Amino acid sequence: METHAENLCPLLAELGCSVEVIARSTYQPKEITEWRNVRFKNIWAPKSKGLEAIVHTFLGVLYAGLISRPDVLHIQAIGPALMAPLARLLGLRVVVTHHGPDYDRQKWGRFAKLALRMGERFGMRWSNARIVISKVIANIVLQSHNRGSDLIPNGVVLPEMPTLTGTLDSFDLEAGKYVVLVSRLVPEKRHLDLIEAFNRAALPGWKLAIVGASDHPDAYVLEVLERAKVSANIVCTGLQTGNALRELYGHAGMFVLPSSHEGLPIALLEALSYGLPVIASDIPANLEVGLSDEHYFPLGNTEALADRLRAFASQPRSQEKIDERRAWVSSRFNWHEIARKTAAVYRSLLR
Repeated sequence: METHAENLCPLLAELGCSVEVIARSTYQPKEITEWRNVRFKNIWAPKSKGLEAIVHTFLGVLYAGLISRPDVLHIQAIGPALMAPLARLLGLRVVVTHHGPDYDRQKWGRFAKLALRMGERFGMRWSNARIVISKVIANIVLQSHNRGSDLIPNGVVLPEMPTLTGTLDSFDLEAGKYVVLVSRLVPEKRHLDLIEAFNRAALPGWKLAIVGASDHPDAYVLEVLERAKVSANIVCTGLQTGNALRELYGHAGMFVLPSSHEGLPIALLEALSYGLPVIASDIPANLEVGLSDEHYFPLGNTEALADRLRAFASQPRSQEKIDERRAWVSSRFNWHEIARKTAAVYRSLLR
């Protein structure tokens, strides 16, 4: 969702919207109050996995309803959508983007999953308009809540291909000879499946780079790090951004997303924007990207994933294929078009 907002908000500003993002003060530097014509309002929230999002959203909705009074309040995801009824009671027009059934994520306990289901119910039934990022989610909204929605997917921006390799050198990675997964370290991304499959595949000269971290390290994070330490060919880079992340994407030999839960996977689209061969689990959200069958494997089947890794590693890396993948994903998932469609949803509420 952070990547979604980072790409969407500046383009909305370019279209003439006055955009203010309510940010969590614990993460947002105080000195940054505006970026690419997007203003920031920093509001405190406790740094706690269970309370952070909901407390921040509650305070943010109070700020919007009592002080800022925007024409449209846009709530991202069903967790914060618990506060949609409060926003409506404060007289705000509300748009909720449903990024996926977060109650299916393995990291949440029973109470959290119940709260997320309530957030979906409140968000879909109390909002003035609903945006979904995939057909799978649109069907959930229609079947479970009898509400229509606007399908506006995630997007990508074609990046400049990196030429430097300083980040690769620091992690002892060779361009074109490593598998990369970029994600938060959370159970539904199924890093352990990828580690097992990579070890089974035994790709000569290849390494596995796991890129990402967790806001709240827990037993799962520790298990991933411990399993990775067993092999000298597996590297955990931690959180990477900017040029370092571009290097890790751009010089990889392939990208793998073995996850059990996605809305519409931005990391997969980003990998394609660098022209990488990609492999993904066959969950509906990943299938909706529209790749051919050889790019998918049955969820949790590490032997099938190992077979895919061997097959993709044996394919030569060609500039023609890289260019084809970049052109394909750019034509289907364009942020400028996404921004225009989102602005149209806003305008429909103001008529």
